[in-house]
Amino acid sequence: MNTGSDELGEVAMTDDEGKPEQPLGSRAPEFIKARRALHVSWQVGVFVVGLAVVVAGVIMLPLPGPGWLVIFGGMAIWATEFVWAQLVLRWTKRKVTEATQRALDPAVRRRNIILTSVGLVIVAALCAVYLWKFGFEMPWNIKQ
Repeated sequence: MNTGSDELGEVAMTDDEGKPEQPLGSRAPEFIKARRALHVSWQVGVFVVGLAVVVAGVIMLPLPGPGWLVIFGGMAIWATEFVWAQLVLRWTKRKVTEATQRALDPAVRRRNIILTSVGLVIVAALCAVYLWKFGFEMPWNIKQ
């Protein structure tokens, strides 16, 4: 995050690409924010919907489905109303961007390709030794 100042002398936050970040806080419509009871009800509703989406994502983690994507979707729902969720999403976005930049570095890519190749050679050698010694017999059917 970078800071820059506008013509009023206030400090505006910008992301890594220089685009201004949205201000923190509730994004509820103004007529809802104007009435305290309505705004609290709105926040409870947003929290319950976000919680349902996050729980569905957690359930999808061991099951087939886009678990992490759904969890981040629930966090995005919470971020429409809660500052803590907005900060978590900003931090996550920053970390994902940094990891992407590191992964695209040619030296890191070369290292990852070499390590993957070495790992595949080791696995192939272990499979060849197993097949040479036991043939196509499943491990639980081998009698010693």
